[in-house]
Amino acid sequence: MGDVSTAPAKNSGAPQEPASAPGVVACALYRDGARCNMSIEEASTAAKAGEGIAWIGLYEPDEEMLCRIRAQFNLHELLIEDVHQAHQRPKLDSYGDVVFLAIRTAQLAGGERIDFGETHLIAGKGFIISIRHGASASYTPVRARCERSPELMRIGESFVIYAILDFVTDNYFPVLDSIEEELEEIENEIFAATPANEKIERIYRLRVELQGMRRVVSPMLEICNRLGRHDFSATASAIVPYLHDLHDHAQLLNDAISDLRERLASAFEASLLLASARQNDIVKKLASWAAILAVPTAIAGIYGMNFKFMPELDWDFGYPSVMLFMAGLCSFLYYRFKRSAWL
Repeated sequence: MGDVSTAPAKNSGAPQEPASAPGVVACALYRDGARCNMSIEEASTAAKAGEGIAWIGLYEPDEEMLCRIRAQFNLHELLIEDVHQAHQRPKLDSYGDVVFLAIRTAQLAGGERIDFGETHLIAGKGFIISIRHGASASYTPVRARCERSPELMRIGESFVIYAILDFVTDNYFPVLDSIEEELEEIENEIFAATPANEKIERIYRLRVELQGMRRVVSPMLEICNRLGRHDFSATASAIVPYLHDLHDHAQLLNDAISDLRERLASAFEASLLLASARQNDIVKKLASWAAILAVPTAIAGIYGMNFKFMPELDWDFGYPSVMLFMAGLCSFLYYRFKRSAWL
């Protein structure tokens, strides 16, 4: 769950956040893109003094840590309440000069199940706080990317917001690719002899997962649109083209989800139709064999009646004649059913 970049930290002699601090993964101040590790209090003081951008990374922090963050950055109590509950729908709220974003993350678990997590971003003048809950990839690559681009870090905290959103959005693609691969496998098996109920169960599971992905991805479009406007101080004009690119990625994902849902619906209908057709074939075969077997059964039943005077009872060739007649009639029925594609 580490959020600490693998890049070497600058100013390593500066005080750092104690490793035992619950929920704290990384705490650093970025001066002109250069990273300086320090405590939360020091980062808060430096950010207020305009010395750089403070980026604090937290993972499932407890209430005590959130109260500490609120006191240091003078955050609204409703904002902290939303972060603490950690079950927010994707949204973007503004609390004065502070922007709060709640986004959902998605990860493959064992290649078969999708685990959803949640990330909260709190951004204000000179600081950004990233808080992860549940299934979520480490933001170490995001920190490394930001540290490799000091000129973009000078844009401000808005670039960090973009970098995190871009990282989360990119992680949606492997999930959808996995769903598409399984869907293609199902489509290839539609005409196979796999039991219909097994395919229908897999299709239903994929539809549920796609529904979850739709609830995750769709709000990203609105979030990108709102961030692209100049309503929030956390968004600098230089970052707007990046946000437009992020919006395009989210739109691509949204279109892919719609396409996959249509393909799943088509696969579901095809599977039901084929199952019904196979069931009709089975019924036809059973009815055909029942009709064929009914002929000797009826004749044998007639001759099984306990009467003295019946046709051909005293004839020497009576028995083989009846057997031959039954065999011929059964063969004729088999030929007719075979020609009608019932057998």
